Amino acid sequence: MTDVASNWPSLGAAIKQRTPSVPVTKLLIAANLLVFVLMLFNGAGFWHSPNDVQLAWGANFGPATQNGEWWRLATALFLHFGAIHLTLNMVAFWDGGQLVERMYGHARYLAIYLISGLTGNLLSLVWQGNHAVSGGASGAIFGIYGALIVFLWQEREQLDNHEFRWLFGGACVFAVATIVLGFMIPAIDNAAHIGGFVAGILSGMLLMRGLRVGEQVSRIGRMLGGLLLVTAVAVMVARIPAPTYRWGDELILRKEIDDFIREDQAINRSWLNIMHESKQGNVTYYELGQQVENAITDRYEERYEQLSQLPYDPALPSAAKLENILQYTKQRRDASKVLADQLKQGKPLPDRAKPSSVP
Repeated sequence: MTDVASNWPSLGAAIKQRTPSVPVTKLLIAANLLVFVLMLFNGAGFWHSPNDVQLAWGANFGPATQNGEWWRLATALFLHFGAIHLTLNMVAFWDGGQLVERMYGHARYLAIYLISGLTGNLLSLVWQGNHAVSGGASGAIFGIYGALIVFLWQEREQLDNHEFRWLFGGACVFAVATIVLGFMIPAIDNAAHIGGFVAGILSGMLLMRGLRVGEQVSRIGRMLGGLLLVTAVAVMVARIPAPTYRWGDELILRKEIDDFIREDQAINRSWLNIMHESKQGNVTYYELGQQVENAITDRYEERYEQLSQLPYDPALPSAAKLENILQYTKQRRDASKVLADQLKQGKPLPDRAKPSSVP
């Protein structure tokens, strides 16, 4: 029997003749690498990237994606949670991508990549709902291997048996073994893998072209692949679970909480200035009371009113923090008001009054 090395050029020569170069694969890998480097300069870790950074860059997450940010299904394809995650994906992508790009051609190959990636992220949204932040090119990569399997099966009669078994079996083992591994490791987004793989098979059927120029491809196979793909997407869209909270409300809470923290620091600085001025003896108690009222009480009162008007939902991640801040603000407002009234009545500033006990 002829060995694999001597058989490989028969398939390699045929696909290279039709598609000599693989610019789409190189461009996609470059894009993934570029995004990873840019994220490193904007808070991401080399070995692990926090969820907040991933979300800021467009990761897939139920409450955010379903809050009108459906573009996250696409942007998540270019985000990776660390160097190992990126390396494993890009190595697998290079091995399968250059073959599939030559088999299907540049435009069809790009379509398979995007369809698989988007479908994989859609299934991830259905499967994981509101419980995980996901990202990575693996769904699209599994789609590439799905399309590779379809092409090899379609052209099996034109390939040497040994060559076919080697390539077809290798692609199947890679896909199945990785999916099985995904069920064993909780951190892996196996839904994206499965969704991308199935979408790759179906889009490969839809966009199939022959190994040689002029070769006819079954129209029934194309129609079946397209019909099943559209049906699968429709079913997934219908089964997307409702988000547990509105991402827009969570972002509003985070912004207002951050603003309050900065304002609270400024109020404490004002308190220290009032303390310093009281020690100088250049102002009356009444004037000190007015300063406390204007610089501290009124500001806390204003912030309390603003925070009380924010959208509140116990399911929001920042809801508990907002409750604590509201309680803190109310205590500081009331304590400073009592102090201001005492000063206006001519009572001296208590010795124990400090920024930690009085705002």
